[in-house]
Amino acid sequence: MRIVIKVGSNVLTRKDGKLDISRMSAIVDQIAWLRNKGYEVILVSSGAVASGRGELKVERKLGSVEQRQLFSALGQVKLMNLYYDLFREYHIPVGQILTMKENFSSRREYLNQRACMTVMLENGVIPIVNENDTVSVTELMFTDNDELSGLIASMMDAQMLIILSNIDGIYNGSPSDPDSQVIRIVGHGKDMSEYVQDEKSGFGRGGMMTKCNIARKVADEGIRVIIANGRRDDILVNLVSSPQNTLHTEFVPNEDNVSNVKKWIAHSGSFAKGTVHINSRAAEALRSGRAVSLLMVGVTLVDGVFEEGDIITVMDECGSVVGIGRSNYGSDEARLLIGKHDVRPIVHYDYLYME
Repeated sequence: MRIVIKVGSNVLTRKDGKLDISRMSAIVDQIAWLRNKGYEVILVSSGAVASGRGELKVERKLGSVEQRQLFSALGQVKLMNLYYDLFREYHIPVGQILTMKENFSSRREYLNQRACMTVMLENGVIPIVNENDTVSVTELMFTDNDELSGLIASMMDAQMLIILSNIDGIYNGSPSDPDSQVIRIVGHGKDMSEYVQDEKSGFGRGGMMTKCNIARKVADEGIRVIIANGRRDDILVNLVSSPQNTLHTEFVPNEDNVSNVKKWIAHSGSFAKGTVHINSRAAEALRSGRAVSLLMVGVTLVDGVFEEGDIITVMDECGSVVGIGRSNYGSDEARLLIGKHDVRPIVHYDYLYME
């Protein structure tokens, strides 16, 4: 079984904002145990900024972008050296993967990353993945490493994604309320917005709403998703060996097979180069659950500038997103074909992901 494990900033960071090396060592111990049990592991690890924060005394006040660049550049070296030393005790080789959101925007770069991690796993190397914070400082950043871990799990056809945070799962109320309880199972397609408070964690960029949205999307792709407390001793061991006795939230995966192309498209909404608006009949057909393509006869408006093969958003008459797909036309040609019959679809079913 292939598992992607995401370790968040609040798991690896002490109260003073510096790296918690003891916790990091405990997680490595558990991953080594998983390896001995035959699991393939990909580690998505935060902690570069926290690792670099104590390495240098800054003489002048830095902006948030400058701080992130400086501390991540310093910290990523230290973080990987620590992982290298800790895994070496178990004779487990590790390799570093630094990536950016835009590296997932084209199918070619997506496949290149997948090929790299595949050859690492085939040779017994654990990929340790993090966002390249030294250059990912624009609006085109991952929400946080939850989003990155979801992309990695989908891209690498993992059977399970474990997101380790600093709380035990998703609660049916505020986690600070003693009457709140952890929701153990989230059924496929269940809306969790009524339970989730969109609060950001102390040292991370995302919150529980982000985790929920990512978990639901990844589960839709047939991957089991678990949210658990990475600060609990032996949490990874217990999740695998006795999940029924271990506090966590599990998102039940979709049992239908999802193609690799659709998995890529599912996470490509932020790369959309344009939008096509469709009429109510086209929206109804797409939402029917049948294997239908988006035909030009159902298109009412084309926004943006895009080329054939680019990702586009499909929107209904009310302005709601219906899906995301890969366009068969450039925007200029698409505008000329609005409402036309007997032409090829603008988005074929095989390249359409329904939201």
